[in-house]
Amino acid sequence: MNFPQAIDPRRHLAAAVGWAMVAIISLASLVSANVASAAAEARALRDTRQLTTQFALQIRHSLAMSIRMHLSVVQATAAQIVSTRERSDDVVRGNLEAVRAQFPEFLWLGVTDDAMRVMAGTDGALEGRAASGLPWARDAGGRIFLGPLRTAPELQRDPAPRIVELSAPVRNASGRWVGVVGAYLEWRWIEGLLRDIVATLDTHGRAELFIAARDGTVIIGPPAWLGRKPSDADLAEGGRYLVGDPGADDTLPWHVSLRQPAASATAAAQATGRTVFWVVMLSGLLAALAAVLVIQRLLSRLGRLSSQAQEIRGGRRAELERPRGRDEVGQIGRTMVELVHHLQHERDALAGLNAELDSRVAERSARIEKLAAENRHAAVTRERLRLARDLHDTLAHSLMALLTQIRLIRKLRPRLSQDELEQELARSESVAADGLAKARAAITQMRFNGIQDVGLGAAVRELARRFAERTGLQAEVQGSGDADALADERAETVFRIVEEAFHNVERHAQARRVQVELRTDAGSGEHHIRVSDDGQGFDTEVSMPGHYGLLGMREQAALIGARLIVQSRPGAGTEVELVVPP
Repeated sequence: MNFPQAIDPRRHLAAAVGWAMVAIISLASLVSANVASAAAEARALRDTRQLTTQFALQIRHSLAMSIRMHLSVVQATAAQIVSTRERSDDVVRGNLEAVRAQFPEFLWLGVTDDAMRVMAGTDGALEGRAASGLPWARDAGGRIFLGPLRTAPELQRDPAPRIVELSAPVRNASGRWVGVVGAYLEWRWIEGLLRDIVATLDTHGRAELFIAARDGTVIIGPPAWLGRKPSDADLAEGGRYLVGDPGADDTLPWHVSLRQPAASATAAAQATGRTVFWVVMLSGLLAALAAVLVIQRLLSRLGRLSSQAQEIRGGRRAELERPRGRDEVGQIGRTMVELVHHLQHERDALAGLNAELDSRVAERSARIEKLAAENRHAAVTRERLRLARDLHDTLAHSLMALLTQIRLIRKLRPRLSQDELEQELARSESVAADGLAKARAAITQMRFNGIQDVGLGAAVRELARRFAERTGLQAEVQGSGDADALADERAETVFRIVEEAFHNVERHAQARRVQVELRTDAGSGEHHIRVSDDGQGFDTEVSMPGHYGLLGMREQAALIGARLIVQSRPGAGTEVELVVPP
């Protein structure tokens, strides 16, 4: 047994069970992988969202801590100015320059008096100018001030730098407010600080940081989002990103949020799903293979029982071996043994009955033959006379002409050349062939001259019966009306056409079934005789040299004024319809 047959579920029950297990295991593997992947993805998304929120919270804390530290520097600078005995502008300016040298991220530091006039500033900027119009002086109100992001055109730099304002009040020993220390923290330094924080927290570099002002406008983020006011749903972009938002912080004038691609979070979960699928699939396939081997072992007795049954059917074995065991195989085997014994007994009884019937039939047949002998003798005598007349008119004349031709050749042979002798022999051959054709035609006419007696339908049914017995094909005849009872001089020609159609089916069609329909059109009175088969068909547009069957059928149809219609195409069978006028 080869491998394809061994795994064919139509041949072996074990193979069918194995394939069923493979299908079930494959489905279970797919379901398990999907369930595991979905659970892992949901857990990964939840964990990643929480981690992203924690990252955003850490970034906000780091930023707030840095801002508070710089506010502390500004406050310490204000306290230092109060505690210094020498408060000249140069001394104050020196103190401010020292602070800026230590903290270069301060783009500018300055001090005002109680009239909000800038007494001293780094780089000499804004000195002597009124600061009441600037937010760090105007909105300080005697308290620590942290302003939003803005540009500082008052520094007269090109381009105007982007800064964050910090300020702290200057109070004397009695606690009275006597001025303000203002500082411009460079925004580029804050951006660099945030990049460093994000790089420290996000080692894979997939996170995107968003810093929004109090009105929701993005001031730090991807270029496409700058200046926009997106919501968390907008940042998620339909689930493509996971957004971490720790909420607002009153100590900062900005809102911090972070997002990461969702695909990066679910990649590990998808890999887990694939791993689960292949682990379950491979383990299941191994289990299925082991199960098939065990099932083959368990079904070996059933296989032997099936082989013995096939041998009994083919006549190579007389009886079954009674299998052992009390299981289903043993029960089936015992039932089959009893059934075979019963069938053999019935076969022997039927053989005896057939022998008895044969003897009775032989006896009655002898009686019938004896009674019909006289009738047959008279019929044979009449038939002999008719045959003698027909043979005299056909075969005898042809033989006489052939004999005359042969005698002439013998007498003239010495005087004939080789070519003349060949011509005379050819004439003799033609005479013999013509005589043979006439004899066959006469025999055919004598053999089938009963069509006008029994009718077209009965003759065609007999033809179909002989055709089925000879070829083994299924032949059916359906007849009704005048077409079935057609018995005039045209009936024989119609019969010959139907006979030729049967010959074509037998020789060329490779069909399994042939149908003949004889009907009469009630309106026109035309007789329709249709012969159809389910064979291989042919292309009616392609000529077939050497095949004259259809041509002969058309010629015979033309003799009785009928129409022959042939419909066929490769693979769709053939239909031959003869339409005989009323």
